Amino acid sequence: QVQLVESGGGLVQAGGSLRLSCAASGRTFRSYAMGWFRQAPGKEREFVAVINWSGGSTYYADSVKGRFTISRDNNKNTVYLQMNSLKAEDTAVYYCAADVHTASTVTWRNALPYEYDYWGQGTQVTVSS
Repeated sequence: QVQLVESGGGLVQAGGSLRLSCAASGRTFRSYAMGWFRQAPGKEREFVAVINWSGGSTYYADSVKGRFTISRDNNKNTVYLQMNSLKAEDTAVYYCAADVHTASTVTWRNALPYEYDYWGQGTQVTVSS
């Protein structure tokens, strides 16, 4: 079992920055990949980024590449999403998720929601234009 709790969401102006955090407990954190997804009202859940167990392999959605950075601190059992140059279209509920079956290299397969075994409750990010 893995429990995930997101934090760091809020209201920010377009062009601003936010850093989301996701604290994990339960299964050994350094043994699995972690991802971020988001869901805007009336839309399907969308992949944002994923990171492997060590932080040495990452994969991003094209829509956030160059603006968002995923990272992790295995000593703190936490994964982060640094979001810069935010746009109104980034407004959504952001979820972190654990893929306990993937440890090493992450690829496009890790962009698929059904690859993930555990999900957090989400944190709201609102970008005003």
